[in-house]
Amino acid sequence: MVQTSAAGKTKFTRTQVIWRVLLLLILVAVTVALFIFRTQVQELQAFGYPGIFLFSLLSNATILFPLPGVVFTSAMGAVFNPGWVALAAGLGAAVGELSGYLAGVSGQILFKNNDKYEQVLGWMHKYGLWTILVLAFIPNPLFDIAGFAAGSLKIPVWKFLLFCAVGKIMKMLVFAFLGAGMFLIFA
Repeated sequence: MVQTSAAGKTKFTRTQVIWRVLLLLILVAVTVALFIFRTQVQELQAFGYPGIFLFSLLSNATILFPLPGVVFTSAMGAVFNPGWVALAAGLGAAVGELSGYLAGVSGQILFKNNDKYEQVLGWMHKYGLWTILVLAFIPNPLFDIAGFAAGSLKIPVWKFLLFCAVGKIMKMLVFAFLGAGMFLIFA
């Protein structure tokens, strides 16, 4: 049970703190492992659209250590149908972004008193879910922070995933078609 102290600060039970710290450690471990084994992860392209989905999921599951997901999407757009590549990559990216969302649900430990976090949190309060969609569409390092903010605000996971997926699919469409276009130019 979450309690509020006399000073207005939220107090968590010992079990809640342990679970939140454990979740954060797991997310950090997955991020480090994906970063270390990034070349092996790139071999997923041999599996077609499911491989694109998995690569995108894994490259977006990292926290603060971005892997080249959009570069991979561009390359796959030159090999496969760009529309299907964008769908597979965008859905994988949205599912991968649950790592940031879950870290936010766990207690916003990483971004407490961070100016960028406060800015994104302000956008979330002012514009709601549209913030998620816009930040998911624009290639930027703030999306992990948006996931944290959405999780800390307890936005329902299905709403987060929906707006994140729409933004990510739109972004991946641009990169997949750029890859297909570059292939046509240089082929």
